[in-house]
Amino acid sequence: MRTSGVDHPASLISSSLVRDAEAATLPRHRLRDTGTGSGVAFDLITNELMLDGSARLNLATFVTTWMPPKAAELLAATADKNMIDKDEYPQTAELEKRCVNILGDLWNAPGEGDAVGTSTTGSSEAAMLGGMALKWRWRARRRAEGKSTDKPNLVMGANVQVCWDKFCRYWDVEPRLVPMEGERFHLDAEHAVAACDENTIGVVAILGSTFDGSYEPVAEIAAGLDDLALRTGLDVPIHVDAASGGFVAPFIQPDVVWDFRLPRVQSINASGHKYGLVYPGVGWALWRDADALPEDLVFRVNYLGGEMPTFALNFSRPGGEVVVQYYMFLSLGREGYTAVQAASSAVARHLAAEIAEIGPYRTLTDGSELPVFAFTLKPEVINYTVFDVSERLRERGWLVPAYTFPENREDLSVLRMVVRAGMTHDMAELLLDDLRGQTAVLERHGAVDREAAGRKAFAH
Repeated sequence: MRTSGVDHPASLISSSLVRDAEAATLPRHRLRDTGTGSGVAFDLITNELMLDGSARLNLATFVTTWMPPKAAELLAATADKNMIDKDEYPQTAELEKRCVNILGDLWNAPGEGDAVGTSTTGSSEAAMLGGMALKWRWRARRRAEGKSTDKPNLVMGANVQVCWDKFCRYWDVEPRLVPMEGERFHLDAEHAVAACDENTIGVVAILGSTFDGSYEPVAEIAAGLDDLALRTGLDVPIHVDAASGGFVAPFIQPDVVWDFRLPRVQSINASGHKYGLVYPGVGWALWRDADALPEDLVFRVNYLGGEMPTFALNFSRPGGEVVVQYYMFLSLGREGYTAVQAASSAVARHLAAEIAEIGPYRTLTDGSELPVFAFTLKPEVINYTVFDVSERLRERGWLVPAYTFPENREDLSVLRMVVRAGMTHDMAELLLDDLRGQTAVLERHGAVDREAAGRKAFAH
């Protein structure tokens, strides 16, 4: 209704403020006959998402939660690009190729020219591609020798990420998980070699354990496998799961030898959306050379007017994250990546040192490898647990996970902090203040039986 060319007051009231009951009810089991309209849908979903925790205060995830505004703008501008369609988006394909070459240089791939690799939706897919190549090469070698290919196995520490358990189950490979023991929380050379036999398709070494942030000794494992080859003739390759460390070690620990400088390392995976500093989801898989990637794993697809090689578990997938990965390489350069990772490392080491001084805590790692560390309660603390500490920090907005270690060290429960770009020293001090305060409360009163306390309050 209009009066003298002026909107009626009722029409000025936003649907965001006043809605009928039906419009405010979100569908949970079936699609509604009529939609709410874009504005109302946006408001309703935004309201629900307010219940999520703050990504910047999430010290549980390894995934990037902050990018420069221009990177986020570029991601939004390229969200419609399909990475598989290289004929229609040739420049996006070119940027992917440049990223692979840059990573090949960072990881010391041999030879001159183009590195052998691909982008993926994340490090889990990249790890599975690396595992497939190991199995295919082992199977071809066994067939050439006239031997059985029935019982392949893969050697790795019990601290591997769950994607490796998935790989073994999906591709019918026996997982040989070396358990933790005492204060050894990851795979070492002695135990890796002892687990290998003629059916071992490879050893997975982790550059940055998700349990405590430590690096497995890749060079020592490689040396042990070299010795095994000399003694027995068993030639067991290594795949390095560098999901996080692949974007950290080259910049702030360049003297750590873990990559293609070791001839036994045949493939490497990493997450661009972790310390590669890109929002989810982009990962990378690289091979030492073309011989390390069996040709029959690569499909050559005639798609939308052009033939393209593809080696992936997905077909259509986002191209925007690949574009932004190149943007981060271009905008930061080696100097910038070094500065960012060094800053995260400094914050992690500061947090670990200060937490060790609080009193009841013991640090397992100190953030000097990945900017990640784990800590636990000293044995004399009996009136509260790490799970109580995690819960109290959550009340202050901090997401700090508490969990038990794998089989053989299930007696050990820890808290873990992951420091990423965007976590400043000032934020670290706020976290420490909250941890000190909540720890003091727990020290005085112990863990609260919240259910019992609720019943008592209700009774009164």
